[in-house]
Amino acid sequence: MDEIYSFLREVYFFKDVSDKDLKNFAEHCKVEQYLEGTVVFAENDRAERFYVVMSGEVEVWKDYYSDSSDKLGVHRQGHLFGEMGLVDDLPRSATVVAVTDTKLVYVKREDFLHLVDMCPALSLAIIRSLSSMMRTSNETYVNNLRMRNLELVHTNHELQRAQQQLLRKERLSTLGKLSSLILHDIRNPLSIVKGYTELIYMNADDAAKVRTNCKVVLSEIQRIHAIANELLDYSRGEIRVELSVVEADELFARLEHSLANLFREQGKELVLENFVQRPVLIDIERMQRVWHNLAENARKAMDAGDTLRVHAWNDAHYFYCEFIDTGVGMDEATQGMIFDPFFSKSAKGGTGLGMVIVKSVVEAHGGTVTVQSEESKGTTVRIAIPLHT
Repeated sequence: MDEIYSFLREVYFFKDVSDKDLKNFAEHCKVEQYLEGTVVFAENDRAERFYVVMSGEVEVWKDYYSDSSDKLGVHRQGHLFGEMGLVDDLPRSATVVAVTDTKLVYVKREDFLHLVDMCPALSLAIIRSLSSMMRTSNETYVNNLRMRNLELVHTNHELQRAQQQLLRKERLSTLGKLSSLILHDIRNPLSIVKGYTELIYMNADDAAKVRTNCKVVLSEIQRIHAIANELLDYSRGEIRVELSVVEADELFARLEHSLANLFREQGKELVLENFVQRPVLIDIERMQRVWHNLAENARKAMDAGDTLRVHAWNDAHYFYCEFIDTGVGMDEATQGMIFDPFFSKSAKGGTGLGMVIVKSVVEAHGGTVTVQSEESKGTTVRIAIPLHT
């Protein structure tokens, strides 16, 4: 007991405690040794003891057993700890671990509470200890916060730099794809235009041949125009629509005018079914592009003898249109990529932007596009556009 009293007498926090009261306190104290790495008590344990570090060193940890643990502080010779759980009667708020071989003076809960109640000076010593611990904890918290803030700033800068590099690579990749697509898809029709223009020149006196060749030239020019429109729409990003009241008959008439002959020439059937009972509010030019793209996709996926059925109707809330073909269909992997820019499995050319533009235009109308397909059986694309009343 004399050894414990002599030690406690030198502890700063007990400087105002009388010799009599401190000796009484020392009589209730015991000493325990803790080897390096030993847990003195763990977070959420019941608080049973008050401690004073006689020699050695302990660390205080939050979430000690997790990957995101935080060191809250260090207690060395003469430091008090463990009093908080005894005062507020709550489980331990942190884990304390001996970081060296450590000797601790301790008092059991019942003795501690009785002694504090009987000795105001001892209560003041505990308050001083708590105040010191709070100051240290606050400083540690602020320092850790500053350090983490600096780490976050550094990480943010690194992420921004990586993002800029990634965007640059994506832009270069996109530019490369666009350049390749433009060269490939425009060179082919230009070659055809050149060839047929030469035929027109050589057969200038044959009106029938001139008309036939001019028809091919106009068709290829229209193809170049469509490619240019798709690239332009994609480059603009967000698509804006100019809505007007339109009869569905107009969409069907435009589709038939642009593609019916081509379907017939290839031995493919185009069936148009209009059951729409009221005008719709759409951007007619952009919706025509949508219908044209879907019909062209179907035509390229069809063989001679196959059928594309374009079926439109409405209910009280939506204008619907389905493009149902009996072509080659798609597997699940292909269906998952049809709305990706530059994706195309057609061997007949194209920018790979057709379905991207379809989706963008329909969504700009507040609508949806759904696709169902099965290999060797065909594909159904459904568009749903809200009716504005």
